[in-house]
Amino acid sequence: MKALTYQGVRDVRVETVPDPILAAPDDVVLRVTATAICGSDLHIYRGKIPGMKDGDVLGHEFMGIVEEVGPGVQALRPGDRVVVPFVIACGTCFFCAKTLFSACETTNPGRGAILNKKSATSGAGMFGYSHLYGGYSGGQAELVRVPKANVGPLKIPAGALSDEQVLFLSDILPTGYQAVVNAQVGRGSSVAIFGAGPVGLMSAMCARFLGAETIFMVDHNDYRLRFAGETYGVIPINFDREEDPAEVILEATQGRGVDATIEAVGFEAKGSALETVLTAVKLEGSSGKALRQCIAATRRGGVVSVPGVYAGFIHGFLFGDAFEKGLTFKMGQTHVQRYMPELLEYIAQGLMRPELIISHRMSLADAVRGYEVFEGKEEECRKVVLTP
Repeated sequence: MKALTYQGVRDVRVETVPDPILAAPDDVVLRVTATAICGSDLHIYRGKIPGMKDGDVLGHEFMGIVEEVGPGVQALRPGDRVVVPFVIACGTCFFCAKTLFSACETTNPGRGAILNKKSATSGAGMFGYSHLYGGYSGGQAELVRVPKANVGPLKIPAGALSDEQVLFLSDILPTGYQAVVNAQVGRGSSVAIFGAGPVGLMSAMCARFLGAETIFMVDHNDYRLRFAGETYGVIPINFDREEDPAEVILEATQGRGVDATIEAVGFEAKGSALETVLTAVKLEGSSGKALRQCIAATRRGGVVSVPGVYAGFIHGFLFGDAFEKGLTFKMGQTHVQRYMPELLEYIAQGLMRPELIISHRMSLADAVRGYEVFEGKEEECRKVVLTP
């Protein structure tokens, strides 16, 4: 089959690789009909994620048609059309029983070994996201093996909804939704979203859906801020023109701050000169600038929700400020399986249109160019969808 493989920093290639096969009784083999490039894939592309090996197949946002099923698969049969969550969860362990699927204890053998830490630091396995998360092949391919198929894939009624309407149930829509739920956003809430990438845009859509009255969005890409303003009614703040976005938010909220902030940038946020140096020499794992802005912009007793991916440790966290303001922090990988059925209903009812963020449609054969366009924010790129 054809698949997009990692070959080093900013070096991905569409190559011919062996077809996947069933390896466990509860596996299925899926023929991919649509897949997407995620902002998290760019962390890999830039060489920021440990545990990558040359030849690893990338991609964790995908859907398709079931081709083969293992003898232990009860929920699916060949021909079923499904969306697959990026988190691989067993459904039966301590954490899965609590619907904390991204904390699954059984599907990730890799993280502890790579980071030389106890297994308690491990989260669930993930598709196409390094051996840090289990080394599972991803879905930017013609075919993909899907483990734990009785727990993960969500069946989509044939012909009812297009691939583009439901594809983002695999990651960015549940991630944005969980971020907003964690932020306790409800009717009349005010919220500031840092980052106008795909997760930030999904967070804006979900915040508006759940009744947010005022949504600020902080980024430095005018075209993305313009889209968010036109589509979700956000108040844009460009940090290239506003030196202190948190101060702008405070001035607009009688000095109190917003009820909640959502940090949808992650560990590659543009930090201070010191942070840039510390990160370069690996004395710091992540930039803390966006988090500091969130702490400053959130009112006393408010919530900071963090769907952005972080790695290692940061300095300048301003824990004292967070304590003094009585802030609540909610963060972590998305428990995708928990939210997929609910979100599918909203899409089917026409209440959510996640496909609006798609700006580029390409074939899998053009995936290398897709990464270049998305990475370089060329052609006003918001989201790239690939079809094998």
